[in-house]
Amino acid sequence: MIPAAFEYHRPSTLQDAVALLGRLGDEAKVLAGGQSLIPLMKLRLVSPRHVVDLNRISGLGAIVEQGGTLVIGALVRESELEASELVRHRLPILADACRVIADPLVRNLATVGGNLAHGDPANDHPAVMLALGAEVVAIGPQGSRRIPVAEFFTGPLETALRAGEILTEIHIPLPPPRSGGAYLKLERKVGDFATAAVGVQITLAGGDACTQAGIGLTNVGPTPIKARRAEALLKGRRLDDAAIREAAEAAAGESDPAEDLRGSVAYKRDLVRVLTARALRRALERAAH
Repeated sequence: MIPAAFEYHRPSTLQDAVALLGRLGDEAKVLAGGQSLIPLMKLRLVSPRHVVDLNRISGLGAIVEQGGTLVIGALVRESELEASELVRHRLPILADACRVIADPLVRNLATVGGNLAHGDPANDHPAVMLALGAEVVAIGPQGSRRIPVAEFFTGPLETALRAGEILTEIHIPLPPPRSGGAYLKLERKVGDFATAAVGVQITLAGGDACTQAGIGLTNVGPTPIKARRAEALLKGRRLDDAAIREAAEAAAGESDPAEDLRGSVAYKRDLVRVLTARALRRALERAAH
C-alpha cells in the first residue's frame, strides 16, 4: 500500500501547470483532491513518474452564478458544494448527489473537477451533469475550450480531455421556474459505489407538460449513460403514471450493466427502472413547488 517513487510538482499558475504537463507528457498525473488517484497509486494500479498538484492555483475554487449559469471551479470540494445555499436552492439534484458521495472525510478533500476528470462510470457527478446538460471548460496548450458533458465520457476511465489539458470549470445552465430534479442511489453501505443510481431533471410548461427532460445513469455501463430514449418519451407529455412508467422502462433498456458482487444484470436493470420512476416523481414534486 505504498506508491512507487515519483517526483512532486506544485505549480502556482494554470500556465505553469499546462507547461509542466506538456513537458512531462504521459508520465505525469494531475492531483486535485487525490481521492481517486492516491488509492490507485497505493495499489500500484498506476505509477506516474510525476504528480502535478493543482492546489496552489488560485481561481479554481469558486461557486458563482453568472448570467443564468452556475459556474463551479474544478477545485471546489464536495463538502463546499454540499454546504452551498445556492446549490441547495437552485439545483436540488446536485445537492442530492453531494450527500451520497463517499463519506464526510472523503468529501472534505475530493473535488468536483476530479470526480468528472477521472471518468469513472461509478462516480456520482457524471450522471447528474448529464441530466443537467452541463459543460466543462478545459485549458491546454491550444488554449481554452468548452466540452458538453454528453460528449465528455469516451470510455471506461477515459474522457475527451486532450494531452496536457486541465479541467478548470463546470458550467451548468440554471433551470427556469417550474423545474425540479432528483438523484437517487442504491449502495451496499455508506460510502460505497452505487449498485445503480439515476439523476433526473425536468421542466414543466403552464399546462404541466414536460418541456425539458434529462436523465443520467450511474454505474450501469462502461461509461455514464445519458438515457436519450427515456428523455424523448417525456418531452411534450404530462408526467402521469403511464408516462413515468414508460420512461423508467426505457431507461432500464438503455442501461448496460455487468454482473458483479453487487448484483446480476437483470437485477441492476430493474433497479434502474425503479430508481428512474422514483426520481421522476420526486423531481415532479419539486417542480410543482
